[in-house]
Amino acid sequence: MAKASVELITALREAAQRLRSGARYCWGHHGACNCGHLLQSLTSWTEGDILRYAHTGIGEWTELAVEYCGTTQAPVGMVIDRLEQAGLNPVDIKHVEYLTDREVLSRLPGGFRWLNRNNREDVILYFETFADLLEEKLATSLELDLNELMQRIPAVQLS
Repeated sequence: MAKASVELITALREAAQRLRSGARYCWGHHGACNCGHLLQSLTSWTEGDILRYAHTGIGEWTELAVEYCGTTQAPVGMVIDRLEQAGLNPVDIKHVEYLTDREVLSRLPGGFRWLNRNNREDVILYFETFADLLEEKLATSLELDLNELMQRIPAVQLS
């Protein structure tokens, strides 16, 4: 599961809103697909920028994520690196592109069901549900961190 961060949660919500507002959506286009819209929310890159960067590698997002090597400074590496900086790993990238993370799907309103990877409304629902899940994980993590911090602070004696 992706690492919960404010940046990733915000990007998922922004991408969902962009799609809801009618932004061009085309699942077979690196810059206008699920990962393409998430990248647009994470960066100032346009659909065209993402397409050019992605085409320096070979394949769909799933292949690009697996084949990525962090030491090459190729533009496709820059794209995958940006997704990883936001908290995604190669498996998460595949789930975003295909809408297949079972933990996200089990949190859908109405319960678990499979979504269509190339359906705008399903992508919006997945992104929003994913953001909700990550928000809950982040809140839980922050509560645990705060409790741990409080345990480390010595009790203050009041006179």
